[in-house]
Amino acid sequence: MELHEGETLLFEGRPSWRAIVGFYITGTLVAAAIGAIVGLISSTGSGVGVFVVLFAVVVLIGWIRRIGTRYAITNERLAIQRGILSRHSQETRLVRVQNVNTDQTVIQRMLGVGVVDFDTAGTDAPDSEFAFWGVADPGGVAKQVDAAVRQSQQAQS
Repeated sequence: MELHEGETLLFEGRPSWRAIVGFYITGTLVAAAIGAIVGLISSTGSGVGVFVVLFAVVVLIGWIRRIGTRYAITNERLAIQRGILSRHSQETRLVRVQNVNTDQTVIQRMLGVGVVDFDTAGTDAPDSEFAFWGVADPGGVAKQVDAAVRQSQQAQS
């Protein structure tokens, strides 16, 4: 993310690896089931080979999903950037942020990750969701945004 003149980066991060543990567990179980089926149909060596290849694909997809997402908070705006080859970017000015909400399931609380959801002014469109998914310490991220919003409001006064 390119910063504007006078803009300061307050937070930059990606989804935590802990946020995709469920994806890794599910992928590993599916890879093991497919490997077992291939092992029963063909040979044990083929089943193990299929499992290893599928497991590697699961790890690669999880890694790409994680590194392909970047979150940023500056003293002027919030930004989400997704994608490695193709890019999708979302930005909103801090002055548009009306509410900052955090959400954590029981498992997310145990893993120390969660969702920070931002309600912004004038966004009723279906594609208007603005949230940092899978961030470590969502409460701390919400506090940083709150402090940045207050600082932005004071600077405009």
